[in-house]
Amino acid sequence: AERSAVPACEDLIPAFAISPMAMAESSAEYPKEPSTGAAYLKVSPIMLTLVLALELAAARISAKCPLSEADKPKAVRASVTMSEVDAKSSPLAAARFMMPSTTLEAYFQGKKELFEGLAVEKLEKDWIKYPILHLDFNIEKYDTSESLDNILNYNLEYWERQYGTRPSETSFSLRFAGIIQRACEKTGQRVVILVDEYDKPILQAIGNEELQRQFRDILQPFYGALKIKDSYIKFAFLTGVTKFGKVCLSELNNLDDISMWNEYVEICGVSEREIHNNLETELHEFAAARGITYDKLCAELKECYDGYHFTHNSIGMYNPFSLLNAFKYREFGSYWFETGTPTYLVKLLQKHHYDLERMAHEETDVQVLNSIDSESTNPIPVIYQSGYLTIKGYDEEFGMYRLGFPNREVEEGFIRFLLPFYANVNKVESPFEIQKFVREVRSG
Repeated sequence: AERSAVPACEDLIPAFAISPMAMAESSAEYPKEPSTGAAYLKVSPIMLTLVLALELAAARISAKCPLSEADKPKAVRASVTMSEVDAKSSPLAAARFMMPSTTLEAYFQGKKELFEGLAVEKLEKDWIKYPILHLDFNIEKYDTSESLDNILNYNLEYWERQYGTRPSETSFSLRFAGIIQRACEKTGQRVVILVDEYDKPILQAIGNEELQRQFRDILQPFYGALKIKDSYIKFAFLTGVTKFGKVCLSELNNLDDISMWNEYVEICGVSEREIHNNLETELHEFAAARGITYDKLCAELKECYDGYHFTHNSIGMYNPFSLLNAFKYREFGSYWFETGTPTYLVKLLQKHHYDLERMAHEETDVQVLNSIDSESTNPIPVIYQSGYLTIKGYDEEFGMYRLGFPNREVEEGFIRFLLPFYANVNKVESPFEIQKFVREVRSG
C-alpha cells in the first residue's frame, strides 16, 4: 500500500551503505588492491528509466532542493560505498537518460563542481579520478552477426590506443580482460566500467534463435572478464531492459539484484513529496497556463505520469522524463512513450498468442517476473521490466503480484501502438479508431 509520508532518502539507505566500509588488507601481489576484490550489484530494468533521469531531475529540481530532502546523488554515493563494484539494469530504460554516461561518469571523473550543493558533495571527501571504460550498446542496430562484432571492436580499439594491447589477446573477452588490467596498472587506480543496455543485442534478436545464439556465445565470455579481473575493478554499472542473467551474465554469479529493494525506490524518478516540496511555484504557473485549478492540475499529473511501483509496498513514483517535459511545455503529452516504439514486445505478444485482455489485470509471482531469458514463452516479464506494466497490488498469503498499466500515458500509448497490429487499421487511423471506440463505450 502506498504510504502517505516517506522518510528522507538518508533514512531509507541502510547505515552500512552510507558509512565507509572497512577495507580488506592489501594483497601482496597487488598492494593497492583489497584481497577480497570487488562485489557486484545488478538492478532491474524497471528502475532504470527512472533512475537514469537523475541528471535532468537535478537540473530542474535538486538545485532548489536542500540537503535534508531526499537527495538522489546521496543514494548514488551510498551505492558506490556499499560495494566497491555495482551494476544496475532497468526496464524503464526508454526514458533515454543514461546514468552511466552522465552522473556516474562525472562522479568517477572527480568532477566535484558538478555536484555542488548536493549531498554527495559532502559525503565524498577524495574526488579521485578513475580510469573509465564506458560501453554503450545503443548506437548500433543488431540485425546481423557482424553488428555486435563491430561495436565491440570499435570500443576495444579505442581503449587499446590508451592502455595498450598484446598479440596473444585475440578474442573480445581476452582483449577486454587485458584492457581492464592494464588500465589499472597504468593509472594506479582501479577501473570503473559502465555499460549501457547490456542486453540490447539479444533483445533485438528476439525471433531469430540462431542470431541470439551467436550473440550469447560472444557476450557470455566477454562479460565474464568482469569476474576474472575482479580485483582490478573499482565499480561496474550495467543497465538494460531485461534480465538475461541466465543467458549472457551467468558468469557473474556474484551479481546482486536490487530491483525490488525498497531502500532504493526513491532513486527511481520523482516522488509526489518531492514535487510539492520543490515545485510549488511551477505547479501554480502550470495550472494558470492551462486555465485549470491547482488541484485539477495535480490530479492530472498524477493520472498521467505517476504510478510506478518497484516493490509491493513502495510509494508511487513519477516518470521524470514525462513529468519535467510537461512542466517545460506546460502540456500533457506522451513524452516517454514517444521516445521509442516497443516493436520487440509486439513480436513477443504475437509469437506467444497472448490475450491482450489479460494485460490490465495480470497476476504473477516474483519467480515469473524474474524469469526472463532469450527463450522465454511468457511475454509478461519483458513487458513488466520494460516499464509498460507495474506492480498494482500484492497478495501476501500466496505471494502473487497484480500488474497493470502504471498511468494513462503508458496505457493509451501502448494500446495506440498495438492497435494496427491487432486490428484492420493503419497507424494513421489508429488514434481516430480509439477515440471512436471510447466515445461509443461512454455513450452506451
